[in-house]
Amino acid sequence: MPVQPLADYTAIRGGIVELLNASRHAAARSVNALMTASYWEIGRRIVEAEQHGSRRAGYGEQLMTRLSADLTKQFGRGFSVDNLEQMRRFFLAYQLPAISETVSRKFEPAELAAIFVLPWSAYVRLASIKDPAARSFYEAEALRGGWSVRQLDRQIGSQFYERTALSRKKNVSTTPKDLATLAPDEAIKDPYVLEFLDLKDEYSESELEAALIQRLEAFLLELGEGFSFVGRQRRLRIDQTWYRVDLLLFHRQLRCLVIVDLKLGSLSHADVGQMHMYCNYAKAHWAFPGENPPVGLVLCASKGQALARYALEGLPSKVMAATYGTVLPDAEVLQQQLESAQRLFEARHGSATVEVEGG
Repeated sequence: MPVQPLADYTAIRGGIVELLNASRHAAARSVNALMTASYWEIGRRIVEAEQHGSRRAGYGEQLMTRLSADLTKQFGRGFSVDNLEQMRRFFLAYQLPAISETVSRKFEPAELAAIFVLPWSAYVRLASIKDPAARSFYEAEALRGGWSVRQLDRQIGSQFYERTALSRKKNVSTTPKDLATLAPDEAIKDPYVLEFLDLKDEYSESELEAALIQRLEAFLLELGEGFSFVGRQRRLRIDQTWYRVDLLLFHRQLRCLVIVDLKLGSLSHADVGQMHMYCNYAKAHWAFPGENPPVGLVLCASKGQALARYALEGLPSKVMAATYGTVLPDAEVLQQQLESAQRLFEARHGSATVEVEGG
């Protein structure tokens, strides 16, 4: 006997989707709020301990080193000396009127979570601003506009405070916009949240990026030219900013790391400069002794035209650059593979479903 369709299935499904979306948003906000509250409190305790031990030379440095080792051993990632210093700076920058009675006062996590409603990544960026007025301005604007951390960083970099607040004497409302506009997957994938929860970080930012990188990874490994897989979506932090490289390989013949980064847009000078920065970081932190300097490969999948470019200018000598250029796969071949993979993806999914942000 055939099963009759549920007349109210649409309503049932809609209600479940609404429930799950609301729960995921609440979970993302809760994780961010509690993490930020915990880090403020850790910063407070570090400052308090430093004040008590201020008469001892090097006490603060010893404290941070020992704390970092012990907390990392017990809780995993997220408690490097640099991260602990961020927590310390966060407390010093945000001794707000509501919580500035004494350093030694204890606060409940829920109490702090109600005060610090932005994501921890936003406060890390805000704490780097020395001018308190500018810091307050950007915090208020981020709250008012529901800015993502990327938007906040872009506005700070463009000197939005100097251009707007000072020139127009603009008054801003600190009434928060509904921060549920931040997608829960974006909030949970924040590198700081992943460290706080001690979760692995293995995902791609979009289906298109994942498909293109997967195809290029398979192509490079199939060449038989000595490529070995190292990792995907490898994270690195330079100063206070997190970055990712889409694909990390090792070339056995050249004995060097090969960093592959995909851009969904046209190539810019900033992209090449960023790749040189990645190579310098990889040389200092990822390469083993005796290996040759890493080389970068920037892939751009701008609409209708693909581009592949090696970052060889940063190598120690022209001879080494020439050797790398001879051994590595031809850029034009990689461009063809990129275009082929992009056409295949669009044929399967429909080009109208792919949203590409340039740059």
